[in-house]
Amino acid sequence: MNNRSTLRPRLLAALGAALLLTSCSSAGGDDHRTTDGRASHWGKDMGAPEASAFMKVGVPERATEVKGAVQINPQEDIYLLSFVTDERTAVGVAEDLHPEKPLRARNQDLPAPTEPFGHLGLAEPQSEKGVRWAAACPPCVGDSRRSEVQWIEIHILELDADTTRVYLQAF
Repeated sequence: MNNRSTLRPRLLAALGAALLLTSCSSAGGDDHRTTDGRASHWGKDMGAPEASAFMKVGVPERATEVKGAVQINPQEDIYLLSFVTDERTAVGVAEDLHPEKPLRARNQDLPAPTEPFGHLGLAEPQSEKGVRWAAACPPCVGDSRRSEVQWIEIHILELDADTTRVYLQAF
């Protein structure tokens, strides 16, 4: 074999490896993943109905303060949904997600740098005292209703004796 016949496969393998590595890493320190010149932005005219449809989570009939948004990202979109309902309904929504672990107290974490719920005019749920949360990987638990959802988190926060705010985030 000559050098030319072995060089081409090695170059193609190196190119493929480089593409794979760069597609899974972020450039720079501020993690604004841009793979094709696009930056993250909030979907225009995309709110609670679109987030609810993606998550396959029905907003309860008597829910109030229903808010939603979709953050469009180059690699995966993030769907946000929030509403206020009673405690029993909020727990039912959480159980319907089939989380690996039931709702539990969450350690007080600082909000993520992106603070997505701030876009809805809400405090980040993980920064609220007394919030409970659960998370699910629908494909991992065989939830065929949510075949497009890779991960979904729910936070519930008791506002008073009769009302609970539900925060849902999915991608």
